[in-house]
Amino acid sequence: MQGQRADLEWRDGGVPVSRLFDDPYFSLDDGLAETRHVFLAGNRLPERFAPGFHVAELGFGTGLNFLATWAAWEVQGIAPPLRFTSFEAYPMERAEMARALDVFPELAQYARQLLAVWQPDSGVYDFGAVRLEVIAADARQALPNWQGRADAWFLDGFSPAKNPQLWEETLMAEVARHTLPGGSVATYTAAGFVRRGLEAAGFDVSREPGFGRKRHMTIGRLA
Repeated sequence: MQGQRADLEWRDGGVPVSRLFDDPYFSLDDGLAETRHVFLAGNRLPERFAPGFHVAELGFGTGLNFLATWAAWEVQGIAPPLRFTSFEAYPMERAEMARALDVFPELAQYARQLLAVWQPDSGVYDFGAVRLEVIAADARQALPNWQGRADAWFLDGFSPAKNPQLWEETLMAEVARHTLPGGSVATYTAAGFVRRGLEAAGFDVSREPGFGRKRHMTIGRLA
C-alpha cells in the first residue's frame, strides 16, 4: 500500500508546510515541546507506559511524535517493545524528513535510526525497544480494516478547518472502536465538531490548556 507523496514548502528556517493544506507540520514555536505537551502529557505519558503499550496515530508527518515517544519510552526502562502504529496519506521522502528533524538535535540518535531505514510507503520497522508500523493510506479507508487496538491515540492531522475529512464523526467512531477499554486520545485542536465527534464515539472529553498560540486542546478517555 502506498500513499501520495507530501508536497512541501519551508518556512521560518526549517518548518515544513503542506502546500495541499497550507498548514505546518509542527508548531512554529517549538514542535518538540508541543508534542510533549499535547500528545505525551495529554495521554498521561510516560506514566501510563507498560509492557506491550500501543500508541496509534493519525498523521505520521515528520515522525516527530514517534521519535519523542520513543525517547520517553527508553527513559522508563520498560520491557520492550513499545508498539506504534501511524496512518499517513502523504508520507515524506527521506531527505525532506531529515531536513525537518534536523532542528531537533535532542532526538538525533533516534532520528538517525529512523532515517536509515525509512521508505515513504507502508512498512514495519523494528528498532528493538520500539516497533513502528506506518500505514500509507487515507485513514478513512484503512482504519476500519485495521486489526489492532491502541492504549493511546495521537490525533495529529492537519487543521480541522483545512482538512476536515480527517476529523469526521465516522472516523472518530473508528478511533474509538480501535481503542482498548480505558484508552485515551489527545489532539491539539479544540474545535467543537471534533469534541462532539469524540463524545459521540464514547470518549469522556475535556478541554485543556493548549500549547503556544493555541488556547485549548482536547483530551479524552474511553469509558
